[in-house]
Amino acid sequence: MGLIGRRGFVAGAALTMLASTGASAREGGSAEAGADVGADPAERTRRAANAFRGVWIATVFNRDWPSRRGLSAQAQRAELLAHLDRAAARRLNAVLLQVRPTADALWPSPHEPWAECLTGVQGRDPGWDPLGTAVEEAHARGLELHAWFNPYRVANHTDPTRLSADHPARRHPEWIVPYGGKLHYNPGLPEVRQFVQDAMFDAVGRYEIDAVHWDDYFYPYPVAGETFDDDEAFARYGGGFGNRAAWRRNNVDLLVSEASARIKQLAPQVGFGISPCGVWRHSTSDPLGSNTRLGVQSYDSLHADTRKWVKEGWIDYIVPQLYWHIGHTATDYAKLVPWWEAVVRDTGVGLYIGEALYKAGDPAQPAVWQDKKELSRHLTLAKRYPGVGGHCFFAALEIDKDPIGAMAAVVADHYPTSVRPS
Repeated sequence: MGLIGRRGFVAGAALTMLASTGASAREGGSAEAGADVGADPAERTRRAANAFRGVWIATVFNRDWPSRRGLSAQAQRAELLAHLDRAAARRLNAVLLQVRPTADALWPSPHEPWAECLTGVQGRDPGWDPLGTAVEEAHARGLELHAWFNPYRVANHTDPTRLSADHPARRHPEWIVPYGGKLHYNPGLPEVRQFVQDAMFDAVGRYEIDAVHWDDYFYPYPVAGETFDDDEAFARYGGGFGNRAAWRRNNVDLLVSEASARIKQLAPQVGFGISPCGVWRHSTSDPLGSNTRLGVQSYDSLHADTRKWVKEGWIDYIVPQLYWHIGHTATDYAKLVPWWEAVVRDTGVGLYIGEALYKAGDPAQPAVWQDKKELSRHLTLAKRYPGVGGHCFFAALEIDKDPIGAMAAVVADHYPTSVRPS
């Protein structure tokens, strides 16, 4: 089976796209909406056949799977296989399964307890191996399996006594920081950085996963009126930095660069991808930033220098979460797609766009999201930019429910045939 991750099936396709599309796209030349710049029909067909078509399956809070805690092993397995069947039926080619949602595991880990989302009791054996099953069954359906880990989130509450008795965070209370109603590992501690890598990469050594995948949770999203208390760690390790923000960014940089090196050493065939907040920095904050304004900037708010990770080649693909509609006044999808394409250009890093399927048909969203064609228009627009190697949809529950037929429209308009890794 080919690999979407490390320089494989889709990442390699993105590089070929850039090499074959001519100077107009590279130099920022304009194109009519929906036009695939510089490509003849055969080239467009080849690109489509090598496009990333992914879906996230979230387990935190039992969002997508399992549907509730405490199901039997047989019922959990049946629900998981149904998600994989639907992904294949929608002509997708990758599933990104959350296997370490809150510093616990969906496989028999020697480092962390069994995940609470399975049985309702953290540390209780569910009676089967969800990750092992997911890898085998995804591959049987021609799907890549990207193991999605959350490095620093410990719990969605602030009471360590609610963690399993043998949880590492209880054995090392000095590792955790309560903030925003949650418990987090402290990214400023080298021993934490070592531990979270050991915990995640146990799965890399055990299973034939196609990629390691992280989302946007590094330092936590800012909470008004609260302070992330890392004073002691900063006093101990931050002396060589001009300010705390620079030190925090370096802590996250170290996690990413060290993880990249470890994956290459442990399993060079396994890719490494990250799905960050869709805005690195606004152009009002940095001339290199995107033509956006307001809202979270990953560089400043989360201390995640996502642009640097691409430029340094530490990751194999990036999936910015562009969860806004075309024409959004502050963060326009149509402005962010070309910005990200320019970031990955000539780097060898694959670019796949994170799509807000969950907004389609949600009555709480603006009117544009009540139009089933909004997401299809996203994919049409992205075809103007040859560096875009595909899309990933949040999330599996909406693949199933599809209340207004938005995913069905994407499939009909853009996925006329199934895709299998070469």
